[in-house]
Amino acid sequence: MPAQAKAQTSTLKSQSTLQVLLSWKSPTTVFKKINREYITTISAILVLIGVILIFLKEWFLIAVLVALGFFYFILSTIKPEETEHQITNQGVVTAGKAYSWDQLVRFWFEQKDDQKMLFIDAIDRINLRLTMLLSDKSEEQIRKVLTSYLIEEKPENTWVDKAGEWVSRQVPLGKS
Repeated sequence: MPAQAKAQTSTLKSQSTLQVLLSWKSPTTVFKKINREYITTISAILVLIGVILIFLKEWFLIAVLVALGFFYFILSTIKPEETEHQITNQGVVTAGKAYSWDQLVRFWFEQKDDQKMLFIDAIDRINLRLTMLLSDKSEEQIRKVLTSYLIEEKPENTWVDKAGEWVSRQVPLGKS
């Protein structure tokens, strides 16, 4: 009897070999080169907040503000690295991490800054959202494969999403 159980598990393992259904490479994030007007606008806002903080004698907050400004500037000037995305028969592999189908909930597509993006919601210890740029892959190819494993459904915007969109409409920071 143990020999039969071993034979059954070995056939299950051979049936569940990893098979890559789709694969593509893309940058890890959307990269837009920022222009001088955008840098000037952000710098003016930071200086204005810094002057207010000087009058309030908030030295620590000024240091944090300067550090965040420098951090943002550095991140916006360094191009993102390329990563490989794979959709397999066992799940999704992106940036070297594998997510099985039972960890994934839904997917949808969006267009941001002239880039098509694929979003996949996952359930991990905390809720997780995978974001992948499509680059040269067509949305239809990916949709055809993913619909056999996940549902295509865009979640409703939370109050944080709505607030962020409102602020970006009210405070245009220039054409970057």
